[in-house]
Amino acid sequence: MIDSNVVKTIVEEWLQKGEYFLVDVCITPDNRIIVEIDHADGVWIEDCAELSRLIQERIGDEIGEYELEVGSAGIGQPFKVAKQYENHIGKEIEVLTDEGRKMQGILRSVEGSSFVVTVKEKQKVEGKKRPVIADVDYTLDMNNVKYTKHLLSFK
Repeated sequence: MIDSNVVKTIVEEWLQKGEYFLVDVCITPDNRIIVEIDHADGVWIEDCAELSRLIQERIGDEIGEYELEVGSAGIGQPFKVAKQYENHIGKEIEVLTDEGRKMQGILRSVEGSSFVVTVKEKQKVEGKKRPVIADVDYTLDMNNVKYTKHLLSFK
């Protein structure tokens, strides 16, 4: 049986040569090894193939029992690591809080496990009859949201 820590060690070694970062390593009950990597400018298929070959070489014959998949974290998929948040600063995201509130806004900053999202909301303004749409900043913790993901825009 292949241990996910062995795969992570191989991937981390490969990652030292560039600007990629590890998102996840998963070994499923049906013998699939899934390695997700990411990069600020996107993931190149050639790099996935290179990493796949390295993993196969290092693990050896035991890999024959497994199906190996090396790829990007996936567009529109929830963020799994802090580096994904950092790469999306200034972009539109969707957040589902643990309380079930869904927000869409601009990711403004990331510090540690906290991030700030700016959401457009209706606000009551004293002296005005109708609410005004204003930018409201929310500081959230990555560990206290159900998901955060990049919103794709085709405008």
